Amino acid sequence: MGHITEHDELRFHALIERTDGPAVIAYWTEGEAASEYDEGTREYGWHSHARGQLYCVESGLVHVRTAQGSWLLPPHRAGWMPPGVEHTVTLSGAMSGWGVFVTPPECGCLPAEPCVIGVTELMRALVRRASSWLWETSLDESQERITAVLLEEICQAQQQPLHLPMPMDRRALRIAVALLERPQDNRSLEEWAAWAGLSPRSLSRLFRGETALSFAQWRQLARLTRGLERLADGEPVSSVADALGYASVSAFVAMFRKSFGRPPAKYFAAQTAA
Repeated sequence: MGHITEHDELRFHALIERTDGPAVIAYWTEGEAASEYDEGTREYGWHSHARGQLYCVESGLVHVRTAQGSWLLPPHRAGWMPPGVEHTVTLSGAMSGWGVFVTPPECGCLPAEPCVIGVTELMRALVRRASSWLWETSLDESQERITAVLLEEICQAQQQPLHLPMPMDRRALRIAVALLERPQDNRSLEEWAAWAGLSPRSLSRLFRGETALSFAQWRQLARLTRGLERLADGEPVSSVADALGYASVSAFVAMFRKSFGRPPAKYFAAQTAA
């Protein structure tokens, strides 16, 4: 199946809930095909899929919630949702991306819990090719070989601790969303707590209890997550550092190196070569 449009969305959803047929069903959305997501926020309530789902965000933001927690998926990383796991999804901004739905028998090599995995250029190329197939018909030998290589590539992908956990308390979540929208906002924990009608101690306790991070750690990770998005879109390091509220480019680069083990240029060079 190629780009998902409003016309074929219902047919596609019927296909992905079937556990027979092709081991992998792929999709790719971009440009005008993603126009329905261009403005505002689109929410999907609690649901699950019969197949496992791998989804990668190229642009926009995806907020996923499961019974185990809530997180924001960074662009250019793939989220993995095992078959049958209940979750909600909130899409924000101009959305484009790609993904695959995998039958349960083929999920044995994949993690049993939701997680974030790395993406390779080979994986992207195989999904793009597979997204053009007509899924209602049987796959030919060439398509079966491509499917096997794609499954192997997905199974070999490394898990990455790059998801941004989101608090579930509505007041703490309001602060988290505001910080994602304005990462350069340097208000203190006390000021944010007053803004949301909380005591500083309550805000600190909520972030620690619901994200396993302190407020300062969460804000740092949120800035780095947004920084990854901007850098991946080709923005200069200097403008990204300024947009994220860092006092200097060197301060941003130092924090990036501390978190990801290398400066931005080398980090993205390694991702491209992976």
